[in-house]
Amino acid sequence: MSGKAILIVVIGFSLTLLAVGQKFGSISNRAVDNYVNYQKETVAHNIAISGANIAANAIYQNPTWNAGYDNIPFQGGYLDVAVNVVDADLGFREIISRGTYFGKTSEIKLRIAPSNFSEYAYYSTYERSSPVSTGIIWWTGKDTVWGPFHTQDKLSCALHPSFLGKHTSHKGAIQYKTNKTTDSPIITGLYEPGKNLEIPTQAVENLEAAADDNGLKFKDHDTLYVVFDKDTLRYKYNYSSKYTAVYLPSAAPNGLIYAKDMVVRLKGTVKGKYTLGCSSSTTSTGKGTIWLDDDIVYNTNPLTNPESTDLFGIIAENYVWITENDPNKDNINIQASVFSEKWGFGAYNYDKRPVSGDINLLGGIQQNYRQPVGTFSGGVIKSGFTKQYRYDWRLAFMSPPFYPGTGGFKIVSWFE
Repeated sequence: MSGKAILIVVIGFSLTLLAVGQKFGSISNRAVDNYVNYQKETVAHNIAISGANIAANAIYQNPTWNAGYDNIPFQGGYLDVAVNVVDADLGFREIISRGTYFGKTSEIKLRIAPSNFSEYAYYSTYERSSPVSTGIIWWTGKDTVWGPFHTQDKLSCALHPSFLGKHTSHKGAIQYKTNKTTDSPIITGLYEPGKNLEIPTQAVENLEAAADDNGLKFKDHDTLYVVFDKDTLRYKYNYSSKYTAVYLPSAAPNGLIYAKDMVVRLKGTVKGKYTLGCSSSTTSTGKGTIWLDDDIVYNTNPLTNPESTDLFGIIAENYVWITENDPNKDNINIQASVFSEKWGFGAYNYDKRPVSGDINLLGGIQQNYRQPVGTFSGGVIKSGFTKQYRYDWRLAFMSPPFYPGTGGFKIVSWFE
């Protein structure tokens, strides 16, 4: 090859290497730019997350807090947080948190809602039926609680009862019938021994204001007979009287039905989202009590149709009793979350009524004093009911209207 040809080849290789070198240099520069941008976006995102958590904690500490933050220096960038009320009646809040870092902005939106007692499959203040009762009501190996559980009392266990909810807690100690090896409970999910969660003392009384504002309120009578007939509510004040019918979406647009200083006799089929509250103005346990005279169920059963939007809350200042009558001699079906502020949910004359089948409950029970529903001997039922309680998992993220709150909040959605 001549010298001229060799020179041409060398120049060609040099130009090629120069072009490749420029290409690699460009790629390297872009890689550095991408890394720097990614780092800026990550820091901005972390600032936004921090702002959302700081605001959520501020609302937890003070439920009325809505000041937010405006252009606050944070982690080398800036933080902005706005708090908006999206549903005043239900207490829903939206937190919008923005983090800015060297020209990059990240935004997070989350919605929080008040935490309600309806989230609990089971709650009690006392695991006995009255202040003077000394009997221990044991959780046994035949008992399984599928949803969230809490008692302010001791957790009394025999033969390994199961608590399989998202979280299980108790304020008092665990009490074993024999010993830990024989009786220790089976607990899955978050376990919080020593947790304190007090039942509100004016939950029922506080419903009256909401009943006066787009609810349905009954008063000035001793007894209210109520039959839910899907969209219709039938009521009367005497057993021998004829029922009066009202269209519930118009009569109680906010979903609250309230019986002031009365006794309520309840049964029927519920369509939609409603809460029935019953108060007492005296220390007597007669008023403020709800009697379940027959089944109270949903128009669309969530067990067969998970898309059901029917939801019902039963809130009594005193007792919620299963009536001793003919319809309840062979099972009772209850689809609701049941709350008793001062006393509890139980079967009236539990130790004297005949064997009456099952309590088929879909929902939850929250009560001050745990009430019995039947008696057993040697594992055989002798009177009253056996318990077939299932947690309505929809109650983990939705609640009946104006259901008593725990004082805390929960996150219901998080968008990034």
